[in-house]
Amino acid sequence: MVLYGKFFFPLLETVILLLLLLREGRSCVRYKCGLLNTIQDVLKQRPNWVEVKDDGEWDFNWCDVGWLRENFDHSYLDEHVRINHFRNHYELSRKNLMVKNLKRYQKNLEKEVGREEASKCDFFPCTFVLPSEYHLFVEEFNRNPGSIWIMKPVAKSQGKGIFLFRKLKDIIDWKKESSHSEEQKDAAPVENYVAQRYIENPYLINGRKFDLRVYVLVTSYVPLKAWLYRDGFARFSGTRFSLSTIDDKYMHLTNVSVQKTAPNYNHEKGCKWQMQQLRRYLTAKHGRELIEILFKQMDNIFIRSLQSVQKVIINDKHCFELYGYDILLDEKLKPWLIEVNASPSNSPSSREDYEMKFRLLEDTLNVVDMEGRLTGKEKRVGGYDLMWNNGPVYREDIYLQTFGSSCFTANTYLGCLNDREKQLRHLFKPFPFQKRT
Repeated sequence: MVLYGKFFFPLLETVILLLLLLREGRSCVRYKCGLLNTIQDVLKQRPNWVEVKDDGEWDFNWCDVGWLRENFDHSYLDEHVRINHFRNHYELSRKNLMVKNLKRYQKNLEKEVGREEASKCDFFPCTFVLPSEYHLFVEEFNRNPGSIWIMKPVAKSQGKGIFLFRKLKDIIDWKKESSHSEEQKDAAPVENYVAQRYIENPYLINGRKFDLRVYVLVTSYVPLKAWLYRDGFARFSGTRFSLSTIDDKYMHLTNVSVQKTAPNYNHEKGCKWQMQQLRRYLTAKHGRELIEILFKQMDNIFIRSLQSVQKVIINDKHCFELYGYDILLDEKLKPWLIEVNASPSNSPSSREDYEMKFRLLEDTLNVVDMEGRLTGKEKRVGGYDLMWNNGPVYREDIYLQTFGSSCFTANTYLGCLNDREKQLRHLFKPFPFQKRT
């Protein structure tokens, strides 16, 4: 009986695994990857994952948006295949479309539910798309003389093409160029920009401005299923903040791609704090209750922004999306949504940054679950916590007396302890190759 108990069940697991693999006609996960950064390292160390080159058949593709644009509509995807972008991901990640969708969503909420509910979408700065909304922008600009605005090209990242301005004449040349371009039939149209009211009172630490990079994984839009990662980081400016000058990009732009070109940039220390470090700092300074409210407000941003594009994103069971949210805090600890990235950088700026992104990407693959190890009922996988599953997901450690009331706590742990390795061992230990339900 001892031998039976000791050897029979491991043997049974092995037999079932082999049957599953035979049924699916493959003994490994064949992957394709178009990027040469941390994701390559993660994929290469994945057990039983094999890279395919050129036109070889694949089961999993971590592609760039260029490949997606050229190939997705012309590709037949088997049931089990997964790819890391939704077809029109740009509805949330392109600056002009994000604002358009948020404004429409807010307007519909006000019409259908009321102003109080619509006010919960008041988390993005006043924004206009130029040149199409130029006249509306001028009216708003004139209503707030002396305010600072920031111009951003709608489809660029890493701080490219961004500038601040206080006077309308600072963009007159840009407007003339756009008008001239529209008059010429053969000329390429001028690049679209968004003009956004600059947050003039950012929360500062040691006199420096920073923003937050938070990771949200969406595995379905219909129904909406979203996971929030516990880790993330704050990106700091290397120059003390001041409104006396608006031309210093190292002072006003926190993008690492910008900061690392600064003369005084320290490549060993970098310009980041891990999210846990930031949450500890804020809690020590302002108290736990106030910071809990802040992080709940950020949860609201993640869910509302995803809901704003839920009806326009082309949902596909083969697709998932890892979003990088950029959040700015003002001096009153109000979080503002600056932008959402559908291809957040996986290139590390330090060893600590590499390790964090490695864990993030590894857990992303754990959630996507090409191996079929999950049941589909999990509320946590590694560093990810399920925050929305066709409705809010609540923590399991809620006190019983809160049931039946409105005191449910969201299942989010941003900036909290990320004991992912312990959780993964517990998750996969009982039966490491469960059949997916």
